[in-house]
Amino acid sequence: MRILIVDDEPAMHDSYRRSFAGQRSEGGVALGTMAADLFGGTVGEVQGEQSADFALAHVDQGLDAVAAVERALADGKPFAVAFIDVRMPPGIDGRETAQRIRALDPEINLVIVTGFSDFSPIEISKVAGPTDKIFYIAKPFEVAEVTQTATALAKRWEIDRELKAARITLAAQVVQLEGQSAELAANESRAVHMATHDSLTDAPNRLAFLRALADRTRAEGLFATVMVDLDRFKLVNDTLGHLAGDALIREVCMILQRSAPEDALVARLGGDEFGILFETSDEAAGITACERLVAACSVSLQVFGNSVQGGASAGVVVSEGGQGHDPVDVMRRSDLALNDAKRSGRGIVRLFDESMDEGIRFRRRVEGGLSQAIAKGELSLVYQPIVSRDAVEVVGFEALIRWSTDEYGAMSPSTFIPIAEESNLIHELGDWVLREALPVLKQWPDQYVSVNFSPRQFRRHDFVGHIMDSVERAGVEPARLQIEITETAIFDDAERAAETLYKLRQMGFRIALDDFGTGYSSLYNIRKFALDCLKIDRSFIDGMSRERESAAIVHSIIHLGRALGLGVIAEGVETEAQVQALKLAGASHFQGYFFSRPVGADVALGMAGARYLGGQDDVAGDGPPPPRQLGNGMLN
Repeated sequence: MRILIVDDEPAMHDSYRRSFAGQRSEGGVALGTMAADLFGGTVGEVQGEQSADFALAHVDQGLDAVAAVERALADGKPFAVAFIDVRMPPGIDGRETAQRIRALDPEINLVIVTGFSDFSPIEISKVAGPTDKIFYIAKPFEVAEVTQTATALAKRWEIDRELKAARITLAAQVVQLEGQSAELAANESRAVHMATHDSLTDAPNRLAFLRALADRTRAEGLFATVMVDLDRFKLVNDTLGHLAGDALIREVCMILQRSAPEDALVARLGGDEFGILFETSDEAAGITACERLVAACSVSLQVFGNSVQGGASAGVVVSEGGQGHDPVDVMRRSDLALNDAKRSGRGIVRLFDESMDEGIRFRRRVEGGLSQAIAKGELSLVYQPIVSRDAVEVVGFEALIRWSTDEYGAMSPSTFIPIAEESNLIHELGDWVLREALPVLKQWPDQYVSVNFSPRQFRRHDFVGHIMDSVERAGVEPARLQIEITETAIFDDAERAAETLYKLRQMGFRIALDDFGTGYSSLYNIRKFALDCLKIDRSFIDGMSRERESAAIVHSIIHLGRALGLGVIAEGVETEAQVQALKLAGASHFQGYFFSRPVGADVALGMAGARYLGGQDDVAGDGPPPPRQLGNGMLN
């Protein structure tokens, strides 16, 4: 440790030399105790430091001391402590010496040594502080007093330097982490942008448009949904090439963005089709805005040196927000209006009306008939067995609803379930399914029944209480009821869905995620929600033998489920080849026509009692296989 001695009296320099040569006074222990209290550590540690080596530098005047400190800093060998006499005629006094040294070296510890001073300690501290780096010793001093002070301050100086270096390192690491965090945030932002924007035009894509439309349907007020399609676009592609077609799409996109109403969302949905979403006061205002858009597109454009006559047609539907409209259906209606515009010629705007959609009238008739179906006794349940992988043991049945109408005969669930879902009829239908299925379940030895619940049912405020009340009234254990839901049911409000599923699991109910793999949020859902098993959508099972992609998806889902300790049920199994492939992949359970068609309650009771099935497709059921489809399990 380097110590600077500043004093104009040669005798004082001799005293310092003798002090640091190891001489101690009888009061050394007491001073050691004082130093330990002031600077930390034990008495033994502080006294032990007296044996440390000190390199003393002696100067007679203040200016010499300032020069010595400056040289030491330049050489990279700074002083730890400086002992400074206050009175040093004829040069600068100790106060100014301390001030100048402090200006050069903020880290050095200063010890003012004086018998009498013209300056108070406070005055010196003001110019040579901070106060925790300036100390005082009175003349005449004890040897131990000097050595203990030097030892303690030198040790403190060393620690201060280490802490400063650590702070610098930490600050650098913080800066580095902040840079990495900013880079990650930028990468995430780019990834989100890429996922929701069209790569050709950088406009929002179909996914972003659907999300915005879904949000807008929940808000109050009138809004317009517009589908725009370019006229004669195929001719440009065929005559000038796809690069020219891409250039034309970019030009038209910019025209639509400039011409759309304020705050409108302009998205490229794919190909030469655009979607536009904006607020409107009424249908007339919406049509006027669309006519301006079509007129703006009807201009001559230069594409790769060629003059191309632009043109577009538009279909628009004006909707009232907050009415529970399905965003996909809103887009379908505006698309119907666009199709009518394209059939009527080019450069035309068409407003959607009910006459464009015969399906709407049909849906209304179905809705009316469905509201009377329970009272008329037109509904029935069939049960399709769910079998284990190895022993072909019947472990459960999925309850499937059927409707035989006077007007249309047997109606496919794929037709009436979506209609019921759009109205409150789905609640009546779901309640009827539980009332019918639970008494049947009581007759089985120990199998469970799997019941589908639609998104609207799942979101009802008393859903958990209603299900619990139903099983209690039927005298059925919750563990024997499997609740099947799709990702759609939980996607709109993930936090509420997670809480609902947690409560159901706590009560003992089984939870199955149906049609797994068809939703883009699958991995997020499987991690977040309390589930017992996954049901692989039948479209992937059917495609295994034809499409590498389907086979890869099936294998991935099975491996993911097994890794998370979940059961994996393969739906729509119809062939021996599918069974063998699924067994090799590791599926835990099967369901499909290879084992049994959906059967009536009596046949299901016989299967439950027998417990085991052989691979078969000749079990009595409710007719030929229905067409394959996606969606709610009630549709099987």
